[in-house]
Amino acid sequence: MSLSKPFSEQTVLITGASRGIGAAVAERFAAVGMNVVIHYRESHEAANEVARSCMKHGAKVLTVSADVKSREQIIKMQEKLEQKEMIPDIIVNNAGIAHYGLLADVSEEDWDLVMNVNLKGAFLCSQTFMGAMVRQKYGRIINVSSIWGISGASCEVVYSTAKGGLNAFTKALAKELAPSGVTVNAVAPGPVHTEMMAGFQPEEREAIENEIPVGRFALPDEVASLVYFLALPESGYITGQIISPNGGWLT
Repeated sequence: MSLSKPFSEQTVLITGASRGIGAAVAERFAAVGMNVVIHYRESHEAANEVARSCMKHGAKVLTVSADVKSREQIIKMQEKLEQKEMIPDIIVNNAGIAHYGLLADVSEEDWDLVMNVNLKGAFLCSQTFMGAMVRQKYGRIINVSSIWGISGASCEVVYSTAKGGLNAFTKALAKELAPSGVTVNAVAPGPVHTEMMAGFQPEEREAIENEIPVGRFALPDEVASLVYFLALPESGYITGQIISPNGGWLT
């Protein structure tokens, strides 16, 4: 694989980067001085706070708002990045939403929303930006999935299905883009200390922690470190993999 520019001069786009794992990923890349694009949908001030934190490292940072479910808005985002000369060499498809509840109670609207954000969003962003990677014969696409996409979870059927689809998307696209020097991988963490876990009661979180061999949830920074590793030039032989940092919960 040919490296078109030094790693520290590359541009990374992180979707859903205004908080949680996405924010941690943005700061991890900023720490080495990379160009960082912080995508968000509505959390303008939270995204700006992440941007300010990243700029402390001397990184060039841009915040962009777009609905990942909309091709039109993703294309507008692409146009803005082209104007700023920040077309991504690395995409981290992190934007996602959870859904808790029995399948019997799931509406079509719920189903469509979860699928569109978690799966269609990754499709649209990858399709829109991978052309530049193919042309330069180098690139990284890293999808943030979930342990539930591997094992499934009761009362999280919709979310599990969306993340399972994202895992299949990862494996198939990796084979399609491998001849072009572009790797595609997924990070599928177990429970992480983020707002997404807010739907669980304290006793539910404690019960889950007791099932995890290391005895705790992951920190966003720990997931970000794995994303960063997969983006490195020397990780070019790793593609089509679903890697699950889960504290030994699922082996």
